Amino acid sequence: MLIHDHDRDDDPDRWRAFVTDQGFGHLVAAGHGRPLPVVVPTQFVVTEDHVVLHLMKANPIFAALAENPRAVLSVAGDWAFIPGAWKAIGDEDRALGIPTTYYGAVQISGECTVETDPEDVAATLALQLEALDPNGVYVDPREHGPKLGLIRGIRLSIDEVRAKYKYGANVDPAHRDAVAEHLTTRAGPGDLAALVHLEHRTRP
Repeated sequence: MLIHDHDRDDDPDRWRAFVTDQGFGHLVAAGHGRPLPVVVPTQFVVTEDHVVLHLMKANPIFAALAENPRAVLSVAGDWAFIPGAWKAIGDEDRALGIPTTYYGAVQISGECTVETDPEDVAATLALQLEALDPNGVYVDPREHGPKLGLIRGIRLSIDEVRAKYKYGANVDPAHRDAVAEHLTTRAGPGDLAALVHLEHRTRP
């Protein structure tokens, strides 16, 4: 993805918080010699060194990973459409304002290890359940016995992270403040999350 300098933020705490808050993304595996990569929507958990998830063993991504274990997890969210008129202040012509979309996006790339051993798969399931449903009621995944054979765990090593936060950092504070006021007033889906990012980008 294109990342301008004003949208770049390499703070690992920032991207980890963003990815964890979203909790859902697309795992993309190019394989080898394929006309298109395999793209799988999935939940996941981020550990210190890996992205951890599980999928049915029948998922076509495993064939692609067998060809080439490198993959990328793409996560995007906290988006809000910004009408052009919102970007005009004072005597500026509202009709000349250029619309845009605010959003955050993180891409994590690395090598995937596929887990087939039932004990490893059970550990991955337990890790995800603990993170995603800490107060849930469920048995140890190993209690499901043969059903574990239908599932494969995936651990994507965190080798490279590219993070982008497109929230008006390319304009002056007065124009950002105008957009912030509109986001607060509209308060639609994604608006308040986008507002938090905009305010973060505004701070020195």
